[in-house]
Amino acid sequence: MSATVNNPFQHIVEPLDPKDPTQQFYNLSKLGDPRYERLPFSIRVLLESAIRNCDEFLVKSSDVESILNWKHTQTQTVEVPFRPARVILQDFTGVPAVVDFAAMRDAVMKLGGDPEKINPVCPADLVIDHSIQVDFNRKSDSLQKNQDLEFDRNRERFQFLKWGSKAFRNMRIIPPGSGIVHQVNLEYLARVVFNFDGYFYPDSLVGTDSHTTMIDGLGVLGWGVGGIEAEAVMLGQPISMVLPEVVGYKLSGTPNQFITSTDIVLTVTKHLRQVGVVGKFVEFFGPGVSQLSIADRATIANMCPEYGATAAFFPVDEVSVQYLEQTGRDAEKLAYITKYLKAVSMFRDYNNVSQDPDFTRIVELDLTTVVPCCSGPKRPQDRIAVSDMKSDFESCLGAKQGFKGFQIPPEHHSTAVPFRFNDKDYTLNHGSVVIAAITSCTNTSNPSVMLGAGLLAKKAIECGLSVKPYIKTSLSPGSGVVTYYLKESGVMDYLFQLGFEVVGYGCMTCIGNSGPLPEPVVEAITQGDLVASGVLSGNRNFEGRVHPNTRANYLASPPLVIAYAIAGTVRIDFDKEPIGTNSEGKEVFLRDIWPTREEIQAVEREFVIPTMFKEVYEKIESVNERWNSLVAPSDKLYPWDTNSTYIKSPPFFHGLTMKLQPPQSIHEAYVLLNLGDSVTTDHISPAGNIARNSSAARYLTSRGLSARDYNSYGSRRGNDAVMARGTFANIRLFNKFLNKQAPKTIHLPTEETMDVFDAAERYIQSGVPLVILAGKEYGSGSSRDWAAKGPFLQGIKAVVAESYERIHRSNLVGMGVIPLEYLAGDSAESLGLTGRERYTILIPEPLTPRMLVDVKLDTGKTFQVRMRFDTDVELTYFHHGGILNYMIRKMSEN
Repeated sequence: MSATVNNPFQHIVEPLDPKDPTQQFYNLSKLGDPRYERLPFSIRVLLESAIRNCDEFLVKSSDVESILNWKHTQTQTVEVPFRPARVILQDFTGVPAVVDFAAMRDAVMKLGGDPEKINPVCPADLVIDHSIQVDFNRKSDSLQKNQDLEFDRNRERFQFLKWGSKAFRNMRIIPPGSGIVHQVNLEYLARVVFNFDGYFYPDSLVGTDSHTTMIDGLGVLGWGVGGIEAEAVMLGQPISMVLPEVVGYKLSGTPNQFITSTDIVLTVTKHLRQVGVVGKFVEFFGPGVSQLSIADRATIANMCPEYGATAAFFPVDEVSVQYLEQTGRDAEKLAYITKYLKAVSMFRDYNNVSQDPDFTRIVELDLTTVVPCCSGPKRPQDRIAVSDMKSDFESCLGAKQGFKGFQIPPEHHSTAVPFRFNDKDYTLNHGSVVIAAITSCTNTSNPSVMLGAGLLAKKAIECGLSVKPYIKTSLSPGSGVVTYYLKESGVMDYLFQLGFEVVGYGCMTCIGNSGPLPEPVVEAITQGDLVASGVLSGNRNFEGRVHPNTRANYLASPPLVIAYAIAGTVRIDFDKEPIGTNSEGKEVFLRDIWPTREEIQAVEREFVIPTMFKEVYEKIESVNERWNSLVAPSDKLYPWDTNSTYIKSPPFFHGLTMKLQPPQSIHEAYVLLNLGDSVTTDHISPAGNIARNSSAARYLTSRGLSARDYNSYGSRRGNDAVMARGTFANIRLFNKFLNKQAPKTIHLPTEETMDVFDAAERYIQSGVPLVILAGKEYGSGSSRDWAAKGPFLQGIKAVVAESYERIHRSNLVGMGVIPLEYLAGDSAESLGLTGRERYTILIPEPLTPRMLVDVKLDTGKTFQVRMRFDTDVELTYFHHGGILNYMIRKMSEN
């Protein structure tokens, strides 16, 4: 990813150190253009990439001018190319990417090309972190048992990934048990400044996980893309992106001593959702930024997908350099990082207002106004002050079914269900906490909240408090460093006594790998139709995600997770009600055990030290003995096993020829699903456990598997037959055809209600195309490529929605599914669409970006929609039938 030959900007290249002319950089300050110093720092990264990679083919001088002229071009839907310095993957999204690479090698060979051309050009790191589940907890050997079970379940996937690490150049695999991808990225993989092939340049990346944005907290520009798009970047293609607006988010003031970074981030998330930043960059500035640690900034950046922005950027400053030093980066790197960034005016002093660039608009937050808060019960942007939690939950209980409602009749609000657990009697009510998990990249990277949780646990134990044994408690740190400092500071034992022992290193409860609840608890919840609660320090709480038996799920800081676990319910006002009583019958309030910011910082200064990071990361790639002993195939072409139910050659490229077929209009399509607003990728993409009555379960049973061997959808992302059957299989999917939540639809020709896949298969067998109707924010949530691949395999030719989440729209384009958008003011309701009509969508020639097309119904009605191919490059992909088809044809050319 170094400079190109015959670059028209070669005249601004100079050595960073005159004594070493072999180490050069593009000195953007020598452009002699006053516009440069006014650009947002995030846009400067895009500009440097365009200048360094300018070859007048993929990246042109006119692209450089468009970026330099950002102040005017930001509102003009100008397309620019961006070549990130690297790509990062996790195993859920990484396995299908490697499967695609393996299948692309087969396809290139069939077309007469060299299969080894399918190889990452751009460096790629894959961290195996999404496979582990909380099957065991509350025991000293829970970690080992969960890791053993993870390996037993996923051996085949792990062997496949190990094959990929050998078969493909430029691909590094971080083995299971190492931590969460984003925390490993922050603490270990991030370069901040690359020193490669004789050039210095800013670190930047795209990743196949929407929370890739966490790295923006360290001043490394990055965001999540679909797995399909990431594969193209790995193969050397620049990302085609619309030059974004940049919202300046000004922070001022100092948070009070009882506020955590989680409180700040949930406040920012709600604020930016209200502001409206979808498709934009957010760049933080102002004196308040210097009050935040890198871990605090990373927590805010991590939640970027939850407020809808593309990136949430904190430019590098002295605090960033101190963090790099704290996490064990060597002095030589720190020296050239600082020197390079200052030379190109990318080093920030947040207290120096003369450095403040131009922004599209500015919004502000005074940190002194932040109060302790949670978020929920169904969306991360629905912030609730902790002082309002009790009243808010109670209002949600009776409110109409929706994001803030469960529609429980008033006479059932006080339902109590007795049950017996471990030979003792307990009672569950609405709001009872049954899952309490310190989990996910959002917070486990942050020593202040993790140590805060540990100190609160210590004080709780000293006050004689405990957590009821039926509550599923867990601690899944983002890296081994967390365990290290929790032990060294002496708080780990107290966490263990409350049930929060380490159960695994990976993304667990937040993605639905919460494991089973005790059977008596499930029976009580079912018997009373209870709205039971999960409280987790994650970033996602969408319906059906955490656990099917927790209908209310709240995001909270690690200390608050413990607090609600001790209380046993979210129906508590901590200001007025005690969190519990000690053995002497004395009431204990949360304020009695809550640690102050000063207490936490003192422990952090003493125990979070560079040697910990060095010790953990020096052996990260070799420490897992079971991984080391895995034997993988050595062939350059993968030897597919037709009996495998994990890894299967996908049908995406079957019958692919070098000749392009002209795009076809869609005639007389049926509507497979009629959906409303905020349909997330959790609703679309297969995730979590495979239900025993599902289409995917029937398929696995037909292959000789018993229910205990189904594993999760995430673990089977390398098998298209399972994933196609799991698409739209979420029990919380609300389909207007049925007017209720269910993973089903109506096969319109026969009026039969059936599983979505079964209906789709019947349509496919009849040769009938399909479309989906949807409302606003279609495809919000994680950047799951299967949310596009699954509908493609179900025969979906187009989606008609009021608006799209950025990554999901891009993924649909990448699979050749047409994203259509109602015109402003139009919707299914305003147009009187029932979904029972048959739809003809006329695709004209030639196609142009964002053009209007006609939709004709069999009722005689016609209306127009906008075709959301936003750039010429996206149209090129569509003409090829998708981005991977395009790459195969390109790589097969002699």
